[in-house]
Amino acid sequence: MSEQSTKRLAALREKMAATNTGLIAIGPGSHMDWVLGFHPHPDERPCLLLIAPEKEAFLMPVLNAEGSREFTDIEFFNWADADGPIEALNQTLAAIGATAPGKVALDETMRADFALLLIDALPADTERTFTPETLGALRMRKDSAEYKKLKMNAGIADRAIQTAFSKVKPGMTETDLAAEIRAHFSSEGASPQFWIVGAGGNGAFPHHSASERVIQEGDAIVIDIGGRKQGFPSDITRMAVIGQPPEGYGQIHSIVEKAVQAALKAAKPGVPAKEVDAAARGVITDAGYGEYFVHRTGHGMGIDGHEPPYITATSDTVLEEGMVFSIEPGIYLPGRFGIRLEDIVILREDGPEILSSLPRDVHVVRL
Repeated sequence: MSEQSTKRLAALREKMAATNTGLIAIGPGSHMDWVLGFHPHPDERPCLLLIAPEKEAFLMPVLNAEGSREFTDIEFFNWADADGPIEALNQTLAAIGATAPGKVALDETMRADFALLLIDALPADTERTFTPETLGALRMRKDSAEYKKLKMNAGIADRAIQTAFSKVKPGMTETDLAAEIRAHFSSEGASPQFWIVGAGGNGAFPHHSASERVIQEGDAIVIDIGGRKQGFPSDITRMAVIGQPPEGYGQIHSIVEKAVQAALKAAKPGVPAKEVDAAARGVITDAGYGEYFVHRTGHGMGIDGHEPPYITATSDTVLEEGMVFSIEPGIYLPGRFGIRLEDIVILREDGPEILSSLPRDVHVVRL
């Protein structure tokens, strides 16, 4: 087992002790990636990493065993299609001393049939919860290695935005511009993950993707993109305008920028996440556009592009040093345009460090 995995399992067991958790069950996915640095192929065959206070083991489909063994020395309890997983699961629980764990924390992203299989194998009075107090709490605070990968990806996304700025022109379609963005990510060895290009009225749909709409003079364009390299993602939103901005654009861009600044100022260790949302939302509401800010102020980012902490109006999550999240307020005017400005930050002792180096100013295409 790697030094990193050993440290993370130790930290996880400290959280288990503090929360009186007798078993953590993790399916193939990002939680397993965080703990072990890999996960077996995810399919319909039950595969679980089961972690008890003293020992851990895998319930492992035979088909995945050989390919997984090169990544970990954790004990496997294999099962074949001809036999089914139940006997192997009972053996796994017995081997790690978790036949009656008292409280089990389930990976909230695992398949429901995996979870039900495990629940049925445990005593009926077992308390069931999910991972936010244990594994989730640890994942929210990024270490230096995670920071470096996130920072690297932010730089790639900056350059992809700059490519979009250099290529955008009237007459091309949203999908044409999206193709230029994807090509840039690929040119730097990153896998393109998403490409929102919303011109004119399409920019008023926060999760518009890219369509065959032709970009025209006077369009304000939302460009929200992300890629992935070395297991970590990027996410950034910037604005472009073709020629003369639409009426009222400058004023609204200024309001959204002030909302970003208010959220950045509010984001400190010890502050509830909802106070950061309130800071951004208050600026937009006070300016008379509250009804047009239709989503949360931000989301966490790490192995997953969207993960805790979530910067919402109701989140009581207390922000801590090392947490990484987006700040992305927006105003969306139906039929006219939308403006969203997004940066990913890591929280330091004295406040947020922005991972991007790209200014939030609108890029104006001169005609």
